[in-house]
Amino acid sequence: MSVMPLIGWDREESPFHEGELAIQRRLGIDGKMDRAGRRGIRTCLSGEHREFFAQLSFIMVGTVDRAGQPWASILTGRPGFLATPDERTLTIAARPLPGDPATLVPGAAIGLLGIEPPTRRRNRANGTITRTDATGISVAIHQSFGNCPKYIQARTPEPIDATPVAAPPRVAKGLEDADRALIAAADTFFIATAHLAAGVGSGGGADVSHRGGKPGFVRVEGNRLTVPDFIGNFLFNTLGNLTVEPRAGLLFPDYATGDLLYLAATGEIVWDGPEVERLDGAQRLIRLDVTRTIRLAGALPFRWSAPEFSPALERTGIWDASRK
Repeated sequence: MSVMPLIGWDREESPFHEGELAIQRRLGIDGKMDRAGRRGIRTCLSGEHREFFAQLSFIMVGTVDRAGQPWASILTGRPGFLATPDERTLTIAARPLPGDPATLVPGAAIGLLGIEPPTRRRNRANGTITRTDATGISVAIHQSFGNCPKYIQARTPEPIDATPVAAPPRVAKGLEDADRALIAAADTFFIATAHLAAGVGSGGGADVSHRGGKPGFVRVEGNRLTVPDFIGNFLFNTLGNLTVEPRAGLLFPDYATGDLLYLAATGEIVWDGPEVERLDGAQRLIRLDVTRTIRLAGALPFRWSAPEFSPALERTGIWDASRK
């Protein structure tokens, strides 16, 4: 494995698409982020990132189904199930959990998030699936970059002894009370978005991102979720995608039971106003209306230690102040 650092966007076009650029211009940081993006976003995997992926026991993926709906999903395996035969290829020796809505077919766009909760390390990539079979998939990498450890709760996964029993998925058009309770107590979820329009260029594709906060940072009202957007890396991959394609897929893991709650939703950005000002740390809000739910009971083949909350959360709030 080469360990030479591979730094910089090696193409003339911008590493960002028009949705991301529009937000950066709105905030007056487009010039700064163009320079930062060209330095920090690679068209291949660095040696450090290749070693990082190889030690993981799960990876988050973002895919888009045939109807254009993004989904956030998880693929799991023993360390080594992620491999990089070369700096532009990632192989994943795993298939989706039974009932997971991931669409893994050759030619499909895919977003990748490697995250190591005990150390709060995370690295992202996106690309195109080039192979899929009974053993897993191969991905041609288009973009690769690191993310800061902000808002990640440190917790250690422990594989369970037996393979989880695949209960039939519970599918519904909206949230049930148990779903609302899981979301209201969550300190972590994952969100998949995409911009796959013709002509979007190298800045487009599928994406999956982490969101973290204190339990109560996601407000649940019927089938509507309201999520604060805390200060981050200013790339605006998720928000940029929502600007041009409002559909999103969310995944809420239940770290105690192993349940996985998948949501299809339509999102919009709330830029300012009293709602934004109400929540400490919120720069803006994402409002998401849930259109479909899939719940897999006990599907996650891990159980987790109690969380050590991110120090970055000290300056952030929750919707129900009485829960502090």
